[in-house]
Amino acid sequence: MVLTTDVPTREQLVRRAADLVPLLRGNAAWAEENRRVHEDSIEALADAGVFRMRVPHRYGGYESDTRTLVEVAAELGRGDGSTSWVASVYWIPTWMAGLFPDHVQDEVFATPDVRVCGTLSPSAMAAPADGGVVVNGKWAFISGAWHSHWQVIVAVLVAPDSEPAPIMALVPMSDLQIVDDWHTAGLKGTGSVSTVAQDLFIPAERVMHLGAILSGQAASASNAGRPIYRAPLLPVASASSVGSAIGMARGARDAFLERLPDRKITYTGYASQREAPLTHLQVAAATMKIDQAEFHAHRLSSLVDTKGETGAEWTLEERARARADMGAVCRLAKEAVDTFAAASGGSSIYSHVPIQRIARDIQAVNLHALMHPNTNDELYGRVLCGLEPNTLYI
Repeated sequence: MVLTTDVPTREQLVRRAADLVPLLRGNAAWAEENRRVHEDSIEALADAGVFRMRVPHRYGGYESDTRTLVEVAAELGRGDGSTSWVASVYWIPTWMAGLFPDHVQDEVFATPDVRVCGTLSPSAMAAPADGGVVVNGKWAFISGAWHSHWQVIVAVLVAPDSEPAPIMALVPMSDLQIVDDWHTAGLKGTGSVSTVAQDLFIPAERVMHLGAILSGQAASASNAGRPIYRAPLLPVASASSVGSAIGMARGARDAFLERLPDRKITYTGYASQREAPLTHLQVAAATMKIDQAEFHAHRLSSLVDTKGETGAEWTLEERARARADMGAVCRLAKEAVDTFAAASGGSSIYSHVPIQRIARDIQAVNLHALMHPNTNDELYGRVLCGLEPNTLYI
């Protein structure tokens, strides 16, 4: 099935995302209480074209560059961090689906506004079978699983005639069991439940070796020359993720400034918090942190997009810096949110005040294994010191 579509500009997509902020803010408390994105928010994201941004153009998608992903996610994140997180997570496995053979893509992208969730963690085992593999195992932290049509799974293939090796496969959600175990302190609204495969047969056409994917070897003939597919997986994933963190920081500033005019500083002579020099210093410092986070996000997305347009080879240092930039965005966004949260006073701990939720959400982002600032700084420093990376995820 081949479709054509008018591709919205970056400005149009960002404006659509900005228009969703009131709806997402209105649904944020429901999402947190129910531990998944509100159905109305999912429908609104679909109507705005958010789920088409990493779909190949021939299926009606936009093939948006990563700078557009950053700016759209930042607007969504102003409304609700969990919803923005889920949208950005969908972008990554959707892009990964475009690496599979074209006839496999025909099946995946036959669903309008298809949503693909996934993971890079090889927490399942696979065994060879006639015409494919049989998989057993469980994957945790599957953001957006409740609203997904497909999942990208990773498992370790153990074959009698070769060394164990990680594989990546596409699986319909109907073939997996969802375990409702998402009871967390942050990013509650993402619905990042676990999924389980039990004696699941996956045909060979929907299986690829993860090592080949990480080294840039795709199986799609149609997408091979497209700019968004001429980049390694980890830099693509890094650039796809950072906009949500920036959006949470911007949302924290919005929430703080909205309450500011009516707040005093208890047990001081300040009848208005807005008049206190301490507040001026806090707001300026936090805003500068957001600006710095935006620098790293834009440097990262510019690198991914420029390399995709030119087809230039990636150096090891560039790949490590991509992860370092992602970590820097997360750290700086958290520092900004922490400043606004600390300045929000005791009344901010009530559940109806958004700043407490945003603080918990950005903390959860910073704990993510691939986004953790310390892990990414160490990897970058290791490469800068002339050592080989101690991970495949680069």
